[in-house]
This record gives sequence, C-alpha cells and structure tokens, in this order.
Amino acid sequence: MDFAFTEEQQLLRDTVAKFLATRYTMEGSRAAAKSGSGWQPEIWRAFAGELGILGATFPEALGGLDGGPTELMIITEALGHALVIEPYVETVVLGGGLLLRAGGPRAEAVLQQIAAGQAVVALAAEEPTSGGAWHDVATTARRDGEHWVLDGEKIMVSAAPLATHLLVTARTAGSRRDTAGISVFAVEIASTDPSCGLTMHAVRTIDDRRAADLTLTDLRLPAEALLGAEGQAWASLERAYDEAAAAVVSEAVGCLRRVLADTVDYAKQRHQFGQPIGRFQALQHRMVDMYMEVEQAVAAQYLAILKLDAEPGERARAVSAAKATAARAARFVGQNAVQLHGAMGMTEELAVGHYFKRLTAIESEFGSRDRHLNRYAALADGG
Repeated sequence: MDFAFTEEQQLLRDTVAKFLATRYTMEGSRAAAKSGSGWQPEIWRAFAGELGILGATFPEALGGLDGGPTELMIITEALGHALVIEPYVETVVLGGGLLLRAGGPRAEAVLQQIAAGQAVVALAAEEPTSGGAWHDVATTARRDGEHWVLDGEKIMVSAAPLATHLLVTARTAGSRRDTAGISVFAVEIASTDPSCGLTMHAVRTIDDRRAADLTLTDLRLPAEALLGAEGQAWASLERAYDEAAAAVVSEAVGCLRRVLADTVDYAKQRHQFGQPIGRFQALQHRMVDMYMEVEQAVAAQYLAILKLDAEPGERARAVSAAKATAARAARFVGQNAVQLHGAMGMTEELAVGHYFKRLTAIESEFGSRDRHLNRYAALADGG
C-alpha cells in the first residue's frame, strides 16, 4: 500500500517525534503516573503551545490546523511510540469530535479551550450493565423548568479524574438499547458542586492511566448543557467510537514498532552459550513472526484511517477489521517480547513491560477482538 505523506505531514511527524524523543521520558511519565496528579500538565500545555497537536484536527477558526484523519494517525502513532499517558484520544478525538459535530457557542468555546491546552474532556458512555455497548443507556435526563436533571451510573470513564469537562450520554426518550432518544450533555466540573449530584470514584488502570466510576443523582444542568438536537446523538456517538478505535489502532502501531525494535536490540546484546541469543534460528523465526504481525497492523491502520470519512457502514467495517487485527498483534507481539526478554520483561525498569501493559489494555479498548469480528461479520452480511 502506497501511503505517502505530504511535505506538511512529514514535518508534523518529524516535529512531534523530535519533541517526544527529547522532552518525554519514561522516567518522568511513570513518576507522574504514580503521583497524585497522574499526568504532566506542563507537557499537555506544550502539546498545545509548542506543537499545536491538540487542535491539529480542528478548523482554523477554532484555533486548529484544519487537519484530518492522516494528521490524527501521525499524532497518535507518535504518542504510542513514546507511551504517552496524557489523554489525547479522550479529549481531542472523542470529546473534540462530539463537540465539533454538535456545534453551537458552548461547544465551540470548549473546542477553543482544548486547542489552547486549557481543557481536558472525558466521555462517560459505558454503564455497569451495558457490556461496552454505547447505545445501551439506562442513565436518564428529564426536564425540570430551565434545567436538565440526570440520574444514573457510568463506569471506567477514562481521564475523568483529570477532566475539566465531562460529556455524559443520557436517555431523553425511548427504551433501553434504542439508538433513538440518546442525548449528550456537557458538564463543566469546576462549576459543579460535588455535593449536588455528581460523585466520582477514581482509579489507576493497569497501563498507568486514570479513570473513574461516576454516580449521577439529581444532577442539575442548565438547558444549554444539551449538545446538539435532543435524542439525536447516536450517529455522532457511533462515529466518535470509530474514530477513537482507529486512533488507538494507530497508537498500538506506535507501541508495536517500539516493542519490536527493543526486542531485536535485546536479542543482539543478550548472550547465552557464548553468543547473542539473536543468532538462534528459533528466536529469529519468532521475531520474523512478530515483524509480520506489526506489518499487518500497519496495513490495517492505513485502511481504517483512509475510511474514516466514508459512509457509516464502510467506515465501521474498516475500523472493525483494523481493531481486530491490531488486537491480535498486540497480544502476539507483546507476549513474545516479554518472553524474549526473560524475567526482565515485566520489571518496572525495562520499557517493554510498560508497553506490554498498554498493548494489553488496547486489546479491549473500544471493543475487544471478538466484538469487532462479530461487528464486521454482521456488517458484511448487511446487518
């Protein structure tokens, strides 16, 4: 597949890679992950002010660079290669995409804050009984005069402990699992009294990210908190799901390239029986298999990115094929990299163990391999 970058895209790729290589260290990011904050706000501001990547896919009128899916791929692959823990996909891809499609003064104001590095957005879509299906929404929103009142629970809301804004899915009409009747509401956390309807239980995930379970009890929001048309959010949510899945596929590719390179280097340096272990034919075959998995993930990544602007069915098929392919590669390459590194593979000191944890998380993020294989089969049959 011939996928050539323009001069501007190559410059973006080189600039982001150079910044991360010189300014984003494994030691610094792991220390931040284990601290109270859980991330590096100064790096986030540099993403906005020095690199401009937080608004790269936004229109110029909102402080962005008017980029598209290819720019998204370049950025997320670089972030994966450097194992960045800051919430780019949550804020820019999920939050930014939903806000862009909703439109309106409130959404545009938050988009400008994202591009400037002043806002972090988290989408609260999954629920305790939804099984990862975003259209299975039991959380309700009802009108009360000039306000909306939300009640329900959301689980594993990625980046919620870091967020300045939450986007919450709630049902304003229809019955559970209906795609019609779902709305999205913007919650500005700074203006929400913790004692008035929103409680958050924060956790640190296995891949050193921050997430939270949310409980909404009579959470009162102003009328303008509704994004877009009432009950018509599903098409935008479905697109956001596909865009985020494609973004983590690109992130996985960045991780996979780094893990493979580190494993090959280690095999050249580690000696056993008087020679480097990389000279043993069985291990050479193993690393060739890893390389083939990486290349298949790269090809699937390109397919998903190229189809993000296609009609919904074609886009969904490409994204599900890519996610299933990347999930398989993540498991195969990650597990074999750890095995080839021996006991050192799972230590805190060695980078490969941290990459393995992130690849393990990516396997199920925005749908497991089985979910996407089933989705692809249903779409291929015209379902």
